[in-house]
Amino acid sequence: MVRLDGIIADGQSASAEQINQALRDAFANVFAKAVIIKINSPGGSPVQSAQINKEIRRLKALYSEKKVYAVVDDICASGGLYVAVAADEIYADESSIVGSIGVRMDGFGFVDAMDKLGVERRLLTAGEHKALLDPFTPVDSFEKNHLQELLNSIHNEFIAVVKAGRGDRLADNADLFSGLFWSGRGALELGLIDGLASADEVARDMIEAEEIIDYSIKPSVLDQFANRVGTAVAASLSLVSPQLR
Repeated sequence: MVRLDGIIADGQSASAEQINQALRDAFANVFAKAVIIKINSPGGSPVQSAQINKEIRRLKALYSEKKVYAVVDDICASGGLYVAVAADEIYADESSIVGSIGVRMDGFGFVDAMDKLGVERRLLTAGEHKALLDPFTPVDSFEKNHLQELLNSIHNEFIAVVKAGRGDRLADNADLFSGLFWSGRGALELGLIDGLASADEVARDMIEAEEIIDYSIKPSVLDQFANRVGTAVAASLSLVSPQLR
């Protein structure tokens, strides 16, 4: 088993570097009958999520005798689902949150506040659109359209990955790729997951293995503190970069 917990971002415990190394170690165990990826994540970086998805698919091809199961704890949303669909089968609890297939980019605007306060903005740039997303200048329609095209492109890639992973198990429902999310039971009806079960139940009833070996890379106390700080920083990254959250 490999645990994927928290925001998927570079430098975090759920980074592609950390998760992929743990996956390689788990697959390499000649005595392992299968691999479980236990996910509890609201999503995060589309790049990190894609790198983990690709590594799972590479390892599946390399160790074709081993099935891969994704098991959801509390939440498997957005980037977490991007990772999960690389598994052969996905399971969740009835009350798990699953879905949120979309991309977001957050920001704030302070133009009116500056006018009321009498604050003058002084900004110098080299490059016509270098100040794109600057919160102290009015929204530019060209830049807004450019960013929307960027988000749409990442969203389309996300949709393609989900369709490739889930295939004809997906229900014909227009809401699937709208950014909505569902309970585990709702996700089952939509074909986003294959059943309702915990990691222990999957190991015991489907893999027929009583022992689960956890290959997750354990962070040190210092790393855990850094991860808490990093989680706040990663959350703020949605202000300047697309997020699968």
